[in-house]
Amino acid sequence: MARSVFISYSHHDNDIALGVVAALEASGVDVWIAPRDVIPGAEWAAEIIDAISAARVLVLVFSSHSNDSPQVRREIERAVHKQLPILPFRTEHIRPSKSLEYFLSAQHWLDAFPPPYEAYYPRLCRHVLDLLGATPSPPAGPDLPAAASESRSPASAFAARELELLDLRTRLAQEIEPAGERQQFLKSLRGLRGL
Repeated sequence: MARSVFISYSHHDNDIALGVVAALEASGVDVWIAPRDVIPGAEWAAEIIDAISAARVLVLVFSSHSNDSPQVRREIERAVHKQLPILPFRTEHIRPSKSLEYFLSAQHWLDAFPPPYEAYYPRLCRHVLDLLGATPSPPAGPDLPAAASESRSPASAFAARELELLDLRTRLAQEIEPAGERQQFLKSLRGLRGL
């Protein structure tokens, strides 16, 4: 089954990647991620190539682990070869290896640090929706939710409102002190949103 977004990540960043998937799928985006979407008994490499070929956007969970991953380098090379837009979701303040720099030098990064990563999911979802050609929203600042467009379908308008609420809840959680209360609040948000 063709999916709009391919997630490239190191298995060391599995929890972050699954959080990205949950946020994107909650916003109505079809996502392909290994190993979840690899057909049992199918050849792994062929499944990866088919998924990249069918995707319209590749989201790279960029970390020191993915920076050193030969598998990630191959996925990025294939995406560049197929002229797929790449959105790097950078979880650490590091520079890409020479191999990845060659492929990513023209890409604008979405910095997702310091944690919690959930704070950056609404912005990631807005950018992915824009890359997919969803009805564009009026420009929003880096910390402001995008307004729902009147011309959106009811489902995408609902997804946009859900993203705005998640963004507001996360920003509120970042303001709550002390840190223990903040962590408890973030845990309750994850439970509510299934993240």
